[in-house]
Amino acid sequence: MQSSRKIAVAGATGRVGHHTVDALRERGHEVVEISRSNGVDVITGEGLADALTGVEGVVDAATGPSPEQDPATRFFTTAARNLQDAARRADVERIVVVSIIGADAFAGGYGAAKIAHERTMLAGPVPVRVVRAAQFHEFVPQMMEWGAKGDVTYVPKMRTQLVAAQAVGEILARLAADPDASPRRRPSRPISRSPGRGRRTSSRSRSSSPSRPGWTRGSRPATTPTIPTPTSTSRELCCPARMPHSPGRRSGTG
Repeated sequence: MQSSRKIAVAGATGRVGHHTVDALRERGHEVVEISRSNGVDVITGEGLADALTGVEGVVDAATGPSPEQDPATRFFTTAARNLQDAARRADVERIVVVSIIGADAFAGGYGAAKIAHERTMLAGPVPVRVVRAAQFHEFVPQMMEWGAKGDVTYVPKMRTQLVAAQAVGEILARLAADPDASPRRRPSRPISRSPGRGRRTSSRSRSSSPSRPGWTRGSRPATTPTIPTPTSTSRELCCPARMPHSPGRRSGTG
């Protein structure tokens, strides 16, 4: 049985972060919730030193308010430098970062911001594991809102393997609490993947997502840049560029 450890979660109230917190507590670990609502800010650094005192591992699941490349890049790189610096001072043993499958295939947009996030974290003094997750089931309604034009929602034409945010949170929790998962022990595998179990098109993803009150519009795959600007700049967030050969199987490198 794994002994209890003290783990900090940045973005503890977010889509993935709150599942990570739940998974850690279910396993008997002590959790430090890092969020602005708890008086800790990864951008200004306020409260980070106190929050990481005595912490063994950190999960970075924090996200900024904008999906645009430049502000998202500034958020991720600033947060990464602050977390790495505070973690070094607190003698944290490892950091686990959530990212996106296929982000390295894009030259711009949110995917490029996530690659800058990964690189900044991996360049720091504290060992890092990066978990690249596929599109979340829970993100589909937001993608629908971004692509709405009148009675029709335009979605990127793609194939994806949706994954539940809870499943990713459980993986992050396991890696953060497991000293054997440290990159120092597995230096050739700092990046892993977490796809869902079945491939489907974006249109099928929309049809299987929970309905929202008042939604009667249909959906169409967009093969040309007809999606409004917020969606076109955020399309990378929904589109894993490479998939493992076996659905549901996590490969070792990204």
